[in-house]
Amino acid sequence: MNKAVFAVIAIALYGATLHAASPGGLDKATVDKIRATYRDTPHQRAIHNAIAANSIDRLAVNAANKNNFDTHFSHKVKSKGITDQKSSGRCWLFTGLNVLRSQMMAQHNLPELTLSQNYNFFWDQLEKSNLFLQSIIDTADRSMDDKTVEWLFKNPLSDGGQYTGLSDNISKYGVVPSEVMVETFSSSNTSRMRNLIGLKLKEWGLELRKSAAAGTGGKALADRKTEMLGEVYKMLALTLGEPPTEFSWSRKDRDGNIIDSAVYTPQSFYATYAGNDLKNDYVMLMNDPTREYYRLYEIDFDRHTYDGQNWTYVNLPVEDIKEMAIASIKDSTMMYFSCDVGKCFDRERGLLDVNHFDYGSLFDTGFPMDKADRIRTFASSSSHAMTLMAVDLDKDGRPKKWMVENSWGPGANNGHLIMTDRWFDEYMFRLVVNKKYLTAKAASVLDTKPILLPAWDPMFAEEQ
Repeated sequence: MNKAVFAVIAIALYGATLHAASPGGLDKATVDKIRATYRDTPHQRAIHNAIAANSIDRLAVNAANKNNFDTHFSHKVKSKGITDQKSSGRCWLFTGLNVLRSQMMAQHNLPELTLSQNYNFFWDQLEKSNLFLQSIIDTADRSMDDKTVEWLFKNPLSDGGQYTGLSDNISKYGVVPSEVMVETFSSSNTSRMRNLIGLKLKEWGLELRKSAAAGTGGKALADRKTEMLGEVYKMLALTLGEPPTEFSWSRKDRDGNIIDSAVYTPQSFYATYAGNDLKNDYVMLMNDPTREYYRLYEIDFDRHTYDGQNWTYVNLPVEDIKEMAIASIKDSTMMYFSCDVGKCFDRERGLLDVNHFDYGSLFDTGFPMDKADRIRTFASSSSHAMTLMAVDLDKDGRPKKWMVENSWGPGANNGHLIMTDRWFDEYMFRLVVNKKYLTAKAASVLDTKPILLPAWDPMFAEEQ
């Protein structure tokens, strides 16, 4: 067929398709109206030329906002060295261990200490595997299109997490110094290992459901699950190394002289140098404006261990959370903190600032959604955990900005991120504080029955 004839036929068919569009579709008249709204002016052409050749973010940077960047903080807990989670979703683990090591160093006058993320990560992956397999057994009588069963098969294993998973892990398995179980390639680059184990879990999940449907009893299913977990243990040991049951460790002074040496188990080391009751002495606070404040919420299946705690939190106004955060910092106590770190992020300066980008001026439009609307539409959720350790207060005691210790290695501000107080309002989601810093009103919520939310709730998102 002649190319020109083919082109005429194609155009005719396109026009016919537009004219035949069903109600609510785009017919030709509507498309013509839409096209007519765009004015190909010299100004529009200049913006198109700029965007076509450059990053949108680079062009949207608010240059005037870069002036007068202040890094002074009125109240600051000393950071003890920057860690690096590398290509893994273990920020929740790095954050929790960074908070813990800061306390251990202060309490025992230790000049330096780092804790092994790899050790606790090993047990986290084994526990999550058991959580999945046992949950599959528990729901074996439901259909595959059941919402919970579907969710389980979509989320068999992750390297992300949150505070209650951390507290259950450390309370059960203890901690070890970083030199006792060092990082490996797979602990720092978790995706391939996690995906392979996740694939096995899905395979085994189908097997367990089939066995249950055929009438296999609970004891036989439990025995088969244990065999499966033996395979998971092997895969973890080959990629991460096998965790120690005991080890020797020497405490040193600031001059490197040995003060004492002893043989520890991971649990006895934790009891000796920390001993915190991570489950009962701490509480997670949340700022979720889509739900009622001063209520206790629990998210189903949002835990790392089958016999552990679901993620439970007190939902509070952001101003109340700030009050408790300031009290903790003034008392030289760091906190587990999580937020939507990718929003309004000036990587060059390590600054989180709602005024960093001006997309509205670039596209001549607005982006007016508030925090509640962003949560409802899945436009924003907690994505990363860090260690809150500084606040800058004005003369009236109001916060101007905040600082966190990050786990992305050295960078701007020596690996720390600074956030404006307005950014804190918009993109802070979770904070874990010692209960002694709670206001009486917030503490009273802990005595109420939690409202159970489903596993697929928007607030489920794990920190990476």
